[in-house]
Amino acid sequence: MIKIEKVTVYGWEAAIRGLRNPYNSWDRSDSVFDPELNIGPNDLELMKRMNISPEQSKYRRMITVTFDTVAPLYWYKEMDTYKVGTVCDSCSTMHKIHAKEFVLDDFSHEHLFNGLPDSYDENDGENQYYENPTTCLSYIINLLNYYRKKYIETLDPRYWWQMIQLLPSSYNQRRTYQVNYEVLAQIHRQRGNHKLDEWREFCKWIRTLPYSEIITKRSK
Repeated sequence: MIKIEKVTVYGWEAAIRGLRNPYNSWDRSDSVFDPELNIGPNDLELMKRMNISPEQSKYRRMITVTFDTVAPLYWYKEMDTYKVGTVCDSCSTMHKIHAKEFVLDDFSHEHLFNGLPDSYDENDGENQYYENPTTCLSYIINLLNYYRKKYIETLDPRYWWQMIQLLPSSYNQRRTYQVNYEVLAQIHRQRGNHKLDEWREFCKWIRTLPYSEIITKRSK
């Protein structure tokens, strides 16, 4: 599960000035930035032409995107690969893990079995320890809430540790990101067909950004 919210894109005017500096071709710029963004055909054609390598497409680093995500910790572990040109502020698990009661929808669980899997055979010895995965997650949530209550009552750090070390990687956290079009171009190229739903959804979102064809090299 991933949600992407509060998206802002800026930096176009400076990016296009920088794009034209090597050619001294500022007079050919035909974009309008105020009151609405409208990239002219001359500028857009040059942008596309320069997307042959990261060295040539430096202008993409100046087009900045800020947004909020709500996503599971297992996705953030992979998103942390893209550190260059990226700023991220997250909700604090260390300081705020006990701030609210845990509920099932605090976790990404859309792919968990909620009952017996199709392959279950009660006569198969390997299945003697089978537990419904959704039931298991609910059990962990109950444990987290128990130790949350104990920590609030006592402030004993031993109970805080039970929450920190029990917390599943499916826990959904909110983060605010600042990235640029060059970072998004690398993500789209590397993650567009990833097995994680979150990456495929993220790449779909990239394709909704203004003039995303300079990221994806696809025609709109």
